[in-house]
Amino acid sequence: MSSISKDTFTFLKKLEKNNNREWFNENKPEFKRIESQVKASYNYLGELMNVHDQIDKVKIFRIYRDVRFSKNKLPYKTHFGGSFHRKKPELRGGYYLHIQPNNESFIALGFWEPNKEDLLRIRKEFEMDDQDMRDILNNKSFNSIWGGFVGDELKTAPKGFDKTHPAIDLIRRKQYIFTKKYSDKEVISSNFIKDVDTAFNSAKPFVDYMSDVLTTNLNGESLL
Repeated sequence: MSSISKDTFTFLKKLEKNNNREWFNENKPEFKRIESQVKASYNYLGELMNVHDQIDKVKIFRIYRDVRFSKNKLPYKTHFGGSFHRKKPELRGGYYLHIQPNNESFIALGFWEPNKEDLLRIRKEFEMDDQDMRDILNNKSFNSIWGGFVGDELKTAPKGFDKTHPAIDLIRRKQYIFTKKYSDKEVISSNFIKDVDTAFNSAKPFVDYMSDVLTTNLNGESLL
């Protein structure tokens, strides 16, 4: 079964109301059954994505929360999440699928936390020429699915950059990510996984462009 079942949301809603080890242990057989179905859906999505991309790892995150450094001591997550890693080092960026009831499901892609060197390289590219990125962002098909960037950005120009630069809206970003939300009804539909695959495929010009930037220097010479 490659689709997300209604039982997934039913269980997660119960878990939200009974987020304790005693209840979870009593209902662990049900959790393992649902987890197996969810993993199958994630792996199926990975197979679909490998038709148009190179995904070398599908990682489905554990339901157990790490509470060591958190004020929230509830032991379990009330969602499923998983990431899809592109083949490194030549392909950069990643994809994420989040399944959560009450219309909180979403997909995301891009660059969550670029390291200092990558972030500077990206900003320098936009300082020099932002036209390729503008073309991607203004593409009607891409924009209808993903809209604009979300995530953190500086309030002003980063050190060493002109705050009046025409591409300052791109340069001051700290993250380069896109998200798309889904309703519960959409998630449990038979077409959901294929729709997610279509959405990810539509963003390939973006992740490929960013990969080209991060694997070359400002002269366009390969760093690999």
